[in-house]
Amino acid sequence: MLRPARDADRDVVLRWRNHPDVRAVSLTQHEITPQEHTAWWERTLVDPSSRVLIYERRDVPSGVVTFFDLDETTATGWWGYYLDAVGLGASGQLLMAWIEIQREAIRYAFDELGLTTLQGEVFASNEAVRQLNRRHRFTELETYQRDVDGTPTDVIRVQLRAQDRPSRRSTGKSGTP
Repeated sequence: MLRPARDADRDVVLRWRNHPDVRAVSLTQHEITPQEHTAWWERTLVDPSSRVLIYERRDVPSGVVTFFDLDETTATGWWGYYLDAVGLGASGQLLMAWIEIQREAIRYAFDELGLTTLQGEVFASNEAVRQLNRRHRFTELETYQRDVDGTPTDVIRVQLRAQDRPSRRSTGKSGTP
């Protein structure tokens, strides 16, 4: 389940974001300071072109989805997400949560936000996420190099159009995993 973020979620989101596994696949890989995070949090929660949602797995906050650059005129937007690697890893739920958060975010993007096109970015070297993106019918549009903490890194821009989104049946949705 996805729900709007609350101020009480701010510190746990920072903890999740600063986990080394999350930083390693993020476009910004330095450890985010509390001051940086607070400034981002306060700015993003009031930005009409952004949404911050908390992913709850079995009623436990377990990840965050951000939508940004939402454009009502074109019905497009960008997204990103990350999970509580420690909590979900310890409980053996990380893989299923990973599939579920993507499925829930796609549903939210098209059914709640009314987007026609959802875009994102992934490292070319992140084959696991690329496979998950393919499972959810994202199209890889272009590869470009981006400076990631001083290292030229291949990044792929991906897109999912509303008419191409998977049906509940094709993603294996038969209940809570």
